[in-house]
Amino acid sequence: MRTLRFLLQKEFRQIFRDPGIIRVIFMMPTVQLLLLPWAADYEVKNIHLAVVDNDHGTYAQQLISKITSSGYFQLDIYTASYKDALHEIENDEADIILQIPASFEKDLVKEQSSALFMAVNAINGTKAGLGSSYLQTIVGNFNHDIRLKWLQPVQTSAATNIDITSVNRFNPLMNYKDFMVPGILVVLVTMVGSFLAAMNIVKEKEIGTIEQINVTPIRKYHFILGKLIPFWVLGLIILTIGLAIARVAYGIIPEGSLLTIYIFAAIYLLAVLGLGLLISTYCATQQQAMLISFFLMMIFILLSGLYTPIDSMPVWAQWITKFNPVSYFIQVMRMVVLKGSSLRDIQSQLFTVLGFAAVLNGWAVLSYRKRA
Repeated sequence: MRTLRFLLQKEFRQIFRDPGIIRVIFMMPTVQLLLLPWAADYEVKNIHLAVVDNDHGTYAQQLISKITSSGYFQLDIYTASYKDALHEIENDEADIILQIPASFEKDLVKEQSSALFMAVNAINGTKAGLGSSYLQTIVGNFNHDIRLKWLQPVQTSAATNIDITSVNRFNPLMNYKDFMVPGILVVLVTMVGSFLAAMNIVKEKEIGTIEQINVTPIRKYHFILGKLIPFWVLGLIILTIGLAIARVAYGIIPEGSLLTIYIFAAIYLLAVLGLGLLISTYCATQQQAMLISFFLMMIFILLSGLYTPIDSMPVWAQWITKFNPVSYFIQVMRMVVLKGSSLRDIQSQLFTVLGFAAVLNGWAVLSYRKRA
């Protein structure tokens, strides 16, 4: 224990001696957590609409007014030429073309039906899909309003009608920040922990101090613990800062217990730091460690369920997520923060991450070779 205490003193002094590391540990996650949630939004707004109106009737004007007043669309061009509207699409000035036929109002009044044409710029698949869905919904609501206006009252009995009442559980206002901030916080804690741990032993190799340590009677597991514990403490501090920012800046107060979050985070950090230390034992330079860590982090983030649901991924990708510790922590953070889950509710994720921690840290100890 005395040897371990000396190692910990050395590591903490080495960390706080470098002002660059302090900025990376504390300032970078703070700035990112204040900026990223504003960009990570599933809603698509400011969709540029080009309207080709060949009718110029009352109903056409009412439809255009309903679309532009929705808050999702901006009228980019209003013209009678489809060629001009298509030119806007080709120049990326417009996202969707809505063409209203010349007989739009006439067909509605006489034939009780009409057709609209919609052309979508699908370079950005997300914006195209959501934008066209929004527009179809607005047109459907407009059609429903017209049908109610023209519908003759039934004399014999009331028309059958089904009303749907919906309730949004766990996130009543459908606030994307409440959903994204916990996940982004997990990614930031993971990045800081894994990157710094991965470069720690490699830095000792580059400056030559690893040889001095290797000739001492320090045991391998003491050495790994001395490298792991300081960043484990710093990871919990970063988590605390992130939770404070979430509360102050976004008004996010966990529904569940903070103790549940910290218990899981303590075990999760052991797994992530173990992975970083494992990488550092196989790398000879900090550049190698950084590139490998970046490669793994890209896979972890994209397959974590942060931006896309895991259930919508291909089967092979879903199997990869089972070996992704980031996905488990994001699930737990959202469950505890939004749903108020307890330790009993997250026990499967807890034991899985505990297994990751045991395997990765054991592997790191075994792979570290002391050389005289």
